[in-house]
Amino acid sequence: MARLCEARVCVVTGAGRGIGREHALMLAAHGAKVVVNDLGGSMDGSGTSTGPAQEVVDEIVAAGGEAVANTDDISDWDGAGRLVAQTVDTFGRLDVLVNNAGILRDRMLVNMTEAEWDAVIKVHLKGTAGPSHHAAVHWRERTKAGESTQGRIINTSSPSGIYGNPGQTNYGAAKAGIAAFTVIAALELERYGVTVNAIAPAALTRMTENLGMGSAPDEIKEQMAPRWIAPIVVWLASVESDDVTGRVFDVSGRALSVSEGWSRGPTAEPLDDPEALGPRVLDIVGQARANADMSGRPRTSD
Repeated sequence: MARLCEARVCVVTGAGRGIGREHALMLAAHGAKVVVNDLGGSMDGSGTSTGPAQEVVDEIVAAGGEAVANTDDISDWDGAGRLVAQTVDTFGRLDVLVNNAGILRDRMLVNMTEAEWDAVIKVHLKGTAGPSHHAAVHWRERTKAGESTQGRIINTSSPSGIYGNPGQTNYGAAKAGIAAFTVIAALELERYGVTVNAIAPAALTRMTENLGMGSAPDEIKEQMAPRWIAPIVVWLASVESDDVTGRVFDVSGRALSVSEGWSRGPTAEPLDDPEALGPRVLDIVGQARANADMSGRPRTSD
């Protein structure tokens, strides 16, 4: 029986631990050739190590799969280019890019430093844009050469980005940007036979254990295990997902949902008098659904 990603060449960034590791292992189990990228840094992005990426590669190879390690910094434009170049040099092409790498530097807005803002935006947002750019160039060149690509970009947003979570203005802004990036890139890359989707995972990893999830009951920990995130990524990486693009999937061990984007809600005729406009604003806001909480459901005042 054919596996979902048989002979597909996949890059997974930030794949040395947590969710990215699960992506890499499951992709390999479904026949993919995997480039395991991980800088090997700490949770806040400091430091480097070749260990995490190579450990995942060794695990894949021991199970009979094909994989190589890469430790380039994907938030650096040239580093992202080297990652794609290594993939093509090693396996002849790139089919799937999973942008997963990330860091946390949580802080309330009034206490946040410029460095904490810049670091998170760079790793998450630029670290998605850079690899995607170089992958897109690769697919455009293949298309011009007459090849069929069936390329895939799978980005990583977050409930914090699409719903909002206090203490994470930097992280949430980056993840909201990734959701918007996904929608726009899907429109741009369709001409090359490339789909672009994103996941907004909720899982217990070293990035979230300090947010109170580490002390959760065992039943909740099982629902929040990283292993629940990889299946949707593997399916999106496969050729079976040709007709799905520009979507953000809210995923955990509790549920798999399509997160619906911004849509125009209750509407009123415009006025050029701000005093007269006020009652109309209050009316349409009163008709509108409340913003969602981190579960994706409308917030309540309770």
